[in-house]
Amino acid sequence: MLLTRGKTMAQRVRILLLIPHLGGGGAEQVTALLARGLCREKYDVHLGLATQADADPKQLPPWVKLHAIGAHRVRTAALPLLRLVWRLKPDLIVSGMAHLNFLVLLLRPFFPPGTRVMVRQNATVSAILAFGGLPRYTRLLYRWLYRSADRVICQTPAMANDLASELGIPKRRLAVLHNPVDVDAIRKAVEEHQSQLSEQTSSSLRPHLLAIGRLSREKGFDLLLRALVIVRERFPRTDLTIFGTGPEEASLKAETSRLGLDAAVHFAGYVAAPHAHFPNASLFVLPSRHEGLPNSLLEAAAAGLPIVAFPASEGLKELLRNQPGAWLAPQITPEALAATLITALEVLRPGERFAHSFIREFRFDSAIHAYEGLIDRVLEERRR
Repeated sequence: MLLTRGKTMAQRVRILLLIPHLGGGGAEQVTALLARGLCREKYDVHLGLATQADADPKQLPPWVKLHAIGAHRVRTAALPLLRLVWRLKPDLIVSGMAHLNFLVLLLRPFFPPGTRVMVRQNATVSAILAFGGLPRYTRLLYRWLYRSADRVICQTPAMANDLASELGIPKRRLAVLHNPVDVDAIRKAVEEHQSQLSEQTSSSLRPHLLAIGRLSREKGFDLLLRALVIVRERFPRTDLTIFGTGPEEASLKAETSRLGLDAAVHFAGYVAAPHAHFPNASLFVLPSRHEGLPNSLLEAAAAGLPIVAFPASEGLKELLRNQPGAWLAPQITPEALAATLITALEVLRPGERFAHSFIREFRFDSAIHAYEGLIDRVLEERRR
């Protein structure tokens, strides 16, 4: 019989969620939301942080136990992580990022007997491998280690099909779950900040583009900067705000200067909750060369922002194709992105917002419920 929410506190299933650190990108946010949302009467939830030593427990609800391992890098967290697992003896471990997934699955033979392991895959594996920049043995790690997981959680059916065809992962070990998005909290925050805005002035008619993500090559911000030059030929007052940090920050700022965009582009750094800036945005741009299904896009959709994106994955194309208020560039080039942005800006009214009905599938309660169902099924398999 599957577990029910009526279990006593003493009978709760112990779950250890693992991420590198709090306050990172979408993967960390999803895991933090999962920690917050799992039924506390049913699950004894622990959150392990592989590379963070000074996390504030107030960032999480009091019923979530925080374990800051504080390793210098993920790969150096092996021994302290193993000690943590043996101390907690969790029924289930859920790892949230690829390099941490590899470590957890490498250590799995040394975990207490019966420990179940699920890993989340955050991007399309074939695109990651084709993009380059990873060690040549990465494909072997995916193929070898992911087969030993009880489940590999994918965000879209296209991502799951890619894992099955690219790496031969058995389909019975793949699960498709939507990322939880706290739609109500985002909309409430946007409404609060919207109410604080002054009456619309002529300056507010300027097109404001918003982009969010790690400043790394795969996120395509260099393509967005080059597209912005073309967009400003048609809409000269267009500006862009980019939230995020990463290894390409210096080169992107240099490219901004080279293109003469210093007055038009603002690098705003990392912001834990960018919702306060949504009311000022004309539209959200996703310029990624390859992508899974980023939370930044889902949060922008929850706030009703118009969306312009590259066709960075089959999952993205399936989600946004023919959706009101969403425009997909036909190919991944600055010229195609610029043309798509111009098309959107020519028809959008100032401050126009869209319902984005697809976001219903990602609502917090339903997404958490789906995670709980998968957890229960995986644990039930252990008892057979």
